[in-house]
Amino acid sequence: MPRLPLGSWVDTGVEFLQRHLSWLFDAISTVVTGLYDGIDAVLSAPAPLLLAGILAVAAWWLRGLLAALLTMAGFALVDSIGLWDEAMSTLSLVLVATLITLVISVPLGIWASRSDRVSAVLRPVLDFMQTMPAMVYLIPGIIFFGVGVVPGIIATIIFSLPPGVRMTELGIRQVDGELVEAADAFGTTPRDTLVRVQLPLALPTIMAGVNQVIMLGLSMVVIAGMVGGGGLGGAVYKAIGNVDIGLGFEAGISIVILAMYLDRMTGALGRQVSPLGRRALAKVRAGASGAAKVWNHRPQPAYAIAGAVVLALVAGGLSTFGPGSGETKAGGAADIGKGRKISLGYIPWDEGVASTFLWKELLERRGFEVDARQLELGALYTGLAGGQVDFQTDAWLPVTQAQYWKKYGNKLDDLGSWYGPTSIELSVPSYMKDVKSLADLKGKSSQFKGRIIGIEPSAGAMGLLKDKVLPAYGLDGEYKVVDGSTPGMLAELKRAYEKKEPVAVVLWSPHWAYASYDLHKLEDPKGSWGKGDGIHTLARKGFAKDEPEVAKWLRSFKLNEEQLTGLEAKIQKSGKGKEQDAVRAWLDEHPEVAKMA
Repeated sequence: MPRLPLGSWVDTGVEFLQRHLSWLFDAISTVVTGLYDGIDAVLSAPAPLLLAGILAVAAWWLRGLLAALLTMAGFALVDSIGLWDEAMSTLSLVLVATLITLVISVPLGIWASRSDRVSAVLRPVLDFMQTMPAMVYLIPGIIFFGVGVVPGIIATIIFSLPPGVRMTELGIRQVDGELVEAADAFGTTPRDTLVRVQLPLALPTIMAGVNQVIMLGLSMVVIAGMVGGGGLGGAVYKAIGNVDIGLGFEAGISIVILAMYLDRMTGALGRQVSPLGRRALAKVRAGASGAAKVWNHRPQPAYAIAGAVVLALVAGGLSTFGPGSGETKAGGAADIGKGRKISLGYIPWDEGVASTFLWKELLERRGFEVDARQLELGALYTGLAGGQVDFQTDAWLPVTQAQYWKKYGNKLDDLGSWYGPTSIELSVPSYMKDVKSLADLKGKSSQFKGRIIGIEPSAGAMGLLKDKVLPAYGLDGEYKVVDGSTPGMLAELKRAYEKKEPVAVVLWSPHWAYASYDLHKLEDPKGSWGKGDGIHTLARKGFAKDEPEVAKWLRSFKLNEEQLTGLEAKIQKSGKGKEQDAVRAWLDEHPEVAKMA
């Protein structure tokens, strides 16, 4: 049967939309970004514990005193582990996505409840939206909207829309038909029947749909972190990329706290706004006594609102008159940036992490405000081409990342190579005496469990390995390349090395692993890996014009092998999360590098 070129048709359709509707995507991006920035500014303005107090007052009003105390404890924990800003960014993302989703889903649900034909048309569309893997939505998202929070929000809206529509339709259809007939018999217009009879009675089901929308939105935050969405999702993605168990747990528990708060509050709000729910609450309150009455006590709405307003005013006053509001960077010759923002992107390769945080430190010393974001390689190139990222320092050209340069090269500026030549290779521990070259791997797959441990699937080295290297030596049917991450590969190398087990990993030179382990680079007599690359700095189009001084520094930037491997080793020794501290210590030992910028 001939192959149906469905993927090519989709690619063509996406290119058509991108070419002819870019104005629409720009408008959507502007609206979504404005909403997100506004909500994030409101949530980030108060001191953390004061905002936690406001959220606790809301929990007291909706759920009772015990819920308020647990809310305060939960958010205090988030603040104590240093993830408050990320949590508020995530909450902003979820609130924006939920607001837009409800604006779309509730009218669609009402329409579907009033028309069987509309319901029949919507059902397969909603099935498609909900069963399609969520990560797939990020692909057109970053093409249409670039990297950042917008594609994450758009993907979240698409993924969480179906339960909002379905639950709204279900709630309205479940309203007793006799009540609707009675309203019609009294001459009530269809609009008044909907607003005064059907929607109030359907509110519990609709609020359950709102709850599901919020929970699905929170489930998307990690995926949004892959395209620069930031927040707790970005922290989880960084932890995955760096195999950082501690950070992963801290970010995960923070997401759980947010999810539990939003779940409990939306459930309580649903009972509060529903006539049936209020009646049930009144019965429970009347029957409560003793300790239960104390823990479930809820203040009158006026008192709750007054308490929240007082806390908000205190928080606003501290934010306005606190020490942070009047801080300004010192002027002078070093303050070239004067607070201008520069965005750096990087992938979790050691030389990329080292060079990125080196430039972050150098630019901040000169008065720039620098945002460094970890991204997938494809998303990084898309962000550069779209202008959301200013530059990146880890482009392996002309061989390893040739596919990305071919696709995006006309939208990027090459500021030159700062290190080279490099090499990519398969490496094995030196205790494997019978494996010296790639050809020696033939017939030995059982020793290696049939696996070659790889790195990020988007890395150019992985494409070369699968498409050229393994076929050249007849190994493609014998070995499976395990996609993963650079930290994951290094963790597997360390585990196998300590147990003296056979292992073959994708590595490159320079890399600190060669100084830490006794490894052998497998010879490539057929030259299937190609010639060595240079490590280039790539910038978005127009960056050199916007920041000529920075572009000049980047063009003159060079590191030798001793400097680069020394910086990588310093970062490894300092530990995760302390990259910039390591850079500062290294610069104290290498003042000649600091003078390059």
